[in-house]
Amino acid sequence: ELKEIVFIIQSQSNSFHSKRAEDLKRDILNQAADLGKELPTILLIHQLDGHEGAWTILPLMRDFSVTYGRNSSWIFFCEEDTRVQVAKLLETLGRFDVSKEWFLGKPLYDEESTIIHHYAFAENPTVFKFPDFAAGWALSIPLVNKLAKKLKSEPLKSDFTIDLKHEIALYIWQKGEGPHLTPVPEFCTDDVNSHKTDHCATTFSNFLPLCGEPVKKEDVFVAVKTCQKFHGDRIPVVKQTWEKEAALIEYYSDYADISIPTIDLGIPNTDRGHCGKTFAILERFLNHSSPRIPWLVIVDDDTLISIFRLRKLLSCYDPNEAVFLGERYGYGLGTGGYSYITGGGGMVFSRRAVQKLLASKCRCYSMDAPDDMVLGMCFSGLGIPITHSPLFHQARPVDYPRDYLSHQIPVSFHKHWNIDPVKVYFTWLAPNTEEPPKAKKVGHNREDL
Repeated sequence: ELKEIVFIIQSQSNSFHSKRAEDLKRDILNQAADLGKELPTILLIHQLDGHEGAWTILPLMRDFSVTYGRNSSWIFFCEEDTRVQVAKLLETLGRFDVSKEWFLGKPLYDEESTIIHHYAFAENPTVFKFPDFAAGWALSIPLVNKLAKKLKSEPLKSDFTIDLKHEIALYIWQKGEGPHLTPVPEFCTDDVNSHKTDHCATTFSNFLPLCGEPVKKEDVFVAVKTCQKFHGDRIPVVKQTWEKEAALIEYYSDYADISIPTIDLGIPNTDRGHCGKTFAILERFLNHSSPRIPWLVIVDDDTLISIFRLRKLLSCYDPNEAVFLGERYGYGLGTGGYSYITGGGGMVFSRRAVQKLLASKCRCYSMDAPDDMVLGMCFSGLGIPITHSPLFHQARPVDYPRDYLSHQIPVSFHKHWNIDPVKVYFTWLAPNTEEPPKAKKVGHNREDL
């Protein structure tokens, strides 16, 4: 029965994202009403009571078990852009014996071992499957109850949350004591308009969001963090690739080099974190750039980014809100902790967010503290949520499953290790101005990669 499925939408509190999640909730309820079914429970993660780590899902298992452990059969998770065919989902879940422990999803796997997953299964990373959240994924209630019991006796140990879908699959698998992910062909990430979706219970809206005109070039200020030792090899890559997409760009270094040009902020280079440098950039943006520039982007000198696509993405966000946007990681979320935007993929700030941060007096505890983590701590203390976009990437394209990237139009990648960064940029990120004719109709803007 539909009332035995609890839908969990992996939502966010930013106004753009919360509206999309509410739209999905409404759509699922409308479909349920059309089927003449008793309405299911639908929860939005960001509305679950004040839990900083709710987005990491495992800390919620005990609540799910207590609240839904007796009268439900499934917890079904999806993203705000997942599209659910409710009748088909009911039919699909109906194939499984709900008295057993099931972990269902569309499987992803690493083709080679990767730093993101701490080089797990180094011998053969393809053996371990983890769910593509975009396609939706489901846990049977017996498995939820088992996880809740385990979490009660053994709290989560991991300090960092880096790739949630992989980490959840590892936790559920329990080194072979728990279930593997069971592949479900009806959980799909094909576009809703694709001819391939007739059998699908879920589809995915795989566009780069566009909510009106892209923000103007002059509305995005780009700050590149560099240092003298990388002037000769990393900066030329920026200049050959994405620099021309930025109308306003400055390079911040420990040495003023007029040939680039770089600006010496008077902060020595550090081998570890760059907190001092980043806060100096934030102060400079607030006090020395035009107050009419609403957006600041801070990137590393080995970040590859599409400013062209970022301007489209930013059309969806209100610069009058305190927005801190990028790829979200977590630190210590099982025991309080905080979320943060990982710096390598690029950190995007609205001017309002910078104003609130600098007014707060929250600062680096040392000049070489990790800037991205300090920022996460500061914004968490201010009650300003991190806004996650999976289109920003802390690592290289080869570090992600091909099938995962196939339904993305990425905004950034990071690192030059063992790759040709110029080739990566022109393969994955360079602007492609050819738009399909139907893009205007659906309010999205798709680019073929």
